[in-house]
Amino acid sequence: MKKLLYRLFLVLLLASAYQVRATEIKLEGIFQGKNLYVMNPFASSGVGFCVYEVSVNGSVTTDEINSSAFEVDLSIFQFQPGDKLTVVIKHKDNCKPKVLNPEVLKPKSTFETVSIAVSQDGKKLTWSTSGEAGKLSFDVQQFRWNKWVKVGEVEGKGTSNENTYSIDIAPHSGKNKFRVKQTDYTKTHRYSTETEYKSLAPPVTLTKTKIDDKVEFSQETMYEIYDTYGNIVLKGTAKTVDVSSLSKGKYYLNYDNAMEEITKK
Repeated sequence: MKKLLYRLFLVLLLASAYQVRATEIKLEGIFQGKNLYVMNPFASSGVGFCVYEVSVNGSVTTDEINSSAFEVDLSIFQFQPGDKLTVVIKHKDNCKPKVLNPEVLKPKSTFETVSIAVSQDGKKLTWSTSGEAGKLSFDVQQFRWNKWVKVGEVEGKGTSNENTYSIDIAPHSGKNKFRVKQTDYTKTHRYSTETEYKSLAPPVTLTKTKIDDKVEFSQETMYEIYDTYGNIVLKGTAKTVDVSSLSKGKYYLNYDNAMEEITKK
C-alpha cells in the first residue's frame, strides 16, 4: 500500500512539473485604425507556438495565431477612431511573444481648433476642439519675453466630438498672445490657432536694479531670473522675490512683459 501511494505521489509530482502554466500580455489604448503585429515563438516544450489565445475587449479573436508571426485584426470589430481597446495575449509559460507595434494603440494629437478666446476681463482662456483621438493634455502657452512660456495644463477629453476647455490666466500689461499645444508619443507638437488680448493694466515696474536680498515689483507678476550662463535660478509669481541665496553678480530678470539686467550686491 505504501509503495502504491509512493508511486501515485511520484506521478502527481511529475505531472505538476510538466504542467504548462500560462501568463498574458495586456495592452490598453485606443483605436487608431491600425492592426497589431505579434512575433510568436515556439513553446519552450518545442511543441506548438507560444500564444494560445488573443482577446479584444473580452471577445476572443478568430485570427490565425498558429504561426511564427500573426496579425491581430482590429478592423473586424468596427471600432471608431478614439474607441478604447484592451488587447489580452495569453501565452504559455517559459516563452514570450513580442508585440512589434504597440504604439498604434497610443493616442496621437489630431485635434482641430474650433475656437479660442480670452474673456473680456482677461481672467480666463477658453477653447474648443474637434477630432481628438485619445486623451492627451493641453499645454497652455503665453508669449512672454520673446518666447512661448507654459502657464498651465488641462487634461484633454479625447473624444472626436466638439470639446470645450477653460483655464484661469494672468495677462501681462499691453498686448498678449495665447495658444494651446499637444505633444503625443511621436514627440510631434500640434498647436491651436493663436488668440490675442490687450490688457489696459498699468505696466509692472521694478523698484531697483541693484539689489541686496530681495527683488521688489510694483505689483504681483510672473518672473524668471537667469544667471550669466543662461541657467534659470528662480521663477514664479510674486510681488517680492527673496534672492538671498544667490551669489553676488549680474543676473537677467524677466517680468511682466519686460526684461532687465540686475546686479546682486
